[in-house]
Amino acid sequence: MKKTIITVVGHDTVGIIAKVCTYLAENNINILDISQTIVQEYFNMMMIVDRSASTKHFADVAAELEELGKEIGVVIKCQREEIFAQMHRI
Repeated sequence: MKKTIITVVGHDTVGIIAKVCTYLAENNINILDISQTIVQEYFNMMMIVDRSASTKHFADVAAELEELGKEIGVVIKCQREEIFAQMHRI
């Protein structure tokens, strides 16, 4: 399994989840877990996804999601699970 952590942060607007999930579905990227909150008017979402069925390389997915974020007014970042786990190890 090729797990990736995706974070989405920004001012809350209609359609953020729909646009991110549409991109993932179109690229055969499966959502394994998702958490989202809105604090006042600020949107924050964290997803764990599986890229195993996708034909796209990690760098391409990360760049395309970053560009999508710019289009919809949020910041989208991707990290490989193994790097994320190492960074947050105590």
